[in-house]
Amino acid sequence: MLRQEPIKAKWHIVALGRAKDYNQLLKPNLSGMVVFSSVIGYLMAPNISFSWTSMALWQRIITLFLGGMLVTGGANTINQILESESDRLMQRTRTRPLPEGRMNHLEAWIFALVTGIGGALLLAYYFNPAAGALSFFSLLLYAFAYTPMKKVHPVAVLIGAIPGALPPLIGWVAATNSFGVGGWVLFSFQFFWQFPHFWAIAWVAFDDYNRAGIRMLPTREKETRFTGIQCMMYSLVLIPMAMVPRMMGMSGSIGMWVCVAAALMYFAASIAFYIKNDHKSAKRVMFASFIYLPSILLALVIDKM
Repeated sequence: MLRQEPIKAKWHIVALGRAKDYNQLLKPNLSGMVVFSSVIGYLMAPNISFSWTSMALWQRIITLFLGGMLVTGGANTINQILESESDRLMQRTRTRPLPEGRMNHLEAWIFALVTGIGGALLLAYYFNPAAGALSFFSLLLYAFAYTPMKKVHPVAVLIGAIPGALPPLIGWVAATNSFGVGGWVLFSFQFFWQFPHFWAIAWVAFDDYNRAGIRMLPTREKETRFTGIQCMMYSLVLIPMAMVPRMMGMSGSIGMWVCVAAALMYFAASIAFYIKNDHKSAKRVMFASFIYLPSILLALVIDKM
């Protein structure tokens, strides 16, 4: 028995290490935010009535969340497979499983296929085929269009914004089995939100991205104010958009004013970034983006309830 204890401890450490590696492939923090927006899209659908005591509703929400996490995790894994060499060159990504050699590409591909296809099939079976197909389309666009384009042209941000904005529409489709206007309104919020969000991150991590040959800013140079102007333009669009859900009867006045306030905050951060054009102001845009999206999604769905 004394000889077996070190062996058991070793297997325990190996299993824990492998679980951490799979967790890094999934990127649960990023995936969780993405899937959260799909749940909001589901709850915003006109045929869904929220009740804290409805076990059937909670079962659907949990299933949607699980399916979304699997699909998003599959997309994130393929992204890391295709970018493993680039990740090795960047400070913030060099300790991931593939760049460090803790996992080979075959194992990662198997994990990506199981999670990605499994999640899409779960959504198709439990909700409807349209939701499953849309989620799988999102995976393909993110993994095989956005990921390779990051090294070719800044238009990658536009391409990436499409799968990045699809989750609330997927949730809407899961609830209604249709591509209703309300779903596209939620898609639009998330679509325009992403540009200042992506560019602020790219500005802060410019040196890291530059080492890996990744082009995310709308200009080749970091110091130009053109990025700040672009952030202002896209965040400005979100101000009049804040009134659309109320005009369509999707939400009420409280949701509208929260959306207006959040958009003004985002726009103000973008103005400051344009004026100062420094690391601190870029980080403020990034943090404002982290506040904006969950704030408006929660405000809209709570007001709808």
